[in-house]
Amino acid sequence: MPNKILIIGAGAIGAFYGALLAKAGADVSVVCRSDYEHVKQHGFIINSNDLGRWTFTPSQVLKNAADFKGMADYVLLCTKVLPDIDLAALVRPAVTAETAIVFIQNGVEIEQTMLTAFPDNEVISGLAFICSNRINPGEILHLAYGHLALGNLPGFISSKTIRLCELFVRSGIECEATENIVTRRWQKCIWNAPFNPLSVLSGGLPTLDILRSQETFVRHIMQEIFSIAEACGHSLPEDIIDININNTYAMPPYKTSMLLDYENGHPMETEVILGNALRAGKREGIACPYLESVYSLMKLRELKLNQSA
Repeated sequence: MPNKILIIGAGAIGAFYGALLAKAGADVSVVCRSDYEHVKQHGFIINSNDLGRWTFTPSQVLKNAADFKGMADYVLLCTKVLPDIDLAALVRPAVTAETAIVFIQNGVEIEQTMLTAFPDNEVISGLAFICSNRINPGEILHLAYGHLALGNLPGFISSKTIRLCELFVRSGIECEATENIVTRRWQKCIWNAPFNPLSVLSGGLPTLDILRSQETFVRHIMQEIFSIAEACGHSLPEDIIDININNTYAMPPYKTSMLLDYENGHPMETEVILGNALRAGKREGIACPYLESVYSLMKLRELKLNQSA
């Protein structure tokens, strides 16, 4: 019997990974927000530079998790992490005693919400290292990468996590199970903390232009995240900054998810990417003037966005 999987938040990330799980033989349903009517009629088109072009037709297309029919082996939460969204409430209607809850989301120090809400379920933290955008209703453009890291909280690997990794690998992407998933969140923040906000603050420049113009500034922000992570007990590889810089030079010009949210007038993940890191730095006594400046400028940009709404 195929694994039954419910994707909550079928945007650029959720739809792409849901489509891969379906290719691997899983029974995949989705909860859609803005694209519900389109996806209900036409499904998704996935256009990947690496994996080709195909159509993904979910088993069920739903407006909310309460409408899900059946028992989910996995619920994958792929929404933005925003202060005014109760993430546990989005998931809860589809959770049974045997359901593993997987959140594939950005940010650091976000784990406790799900651990507190679902103390008797497996909670799996997931990170996507990917360049992927929603370019039209129901249409996802996968530009580069796609590697996933998954790990149970508070720090182990279960058979369900291994099974989910196997499904992703079968679909054609790399997926690793790790006992150090929280450390890996800080590792991803090394890239997110400079490039997401700077893409907004620069007025819409793609990542490559930002790096060519302001590599030193980018490195300063990365170094502060590196120091905060270490102070929080998460030592990162010594060459992680150089690796991120080199990888960004090599990737195609890319509009970050935060920039796309800003351009579309949507709330941005300022708090979980910048605010949480900054608060952790202050808690651990780490000076982070570059991060603090970028965070303050982003809060002003958010204020302007809210006033224009």
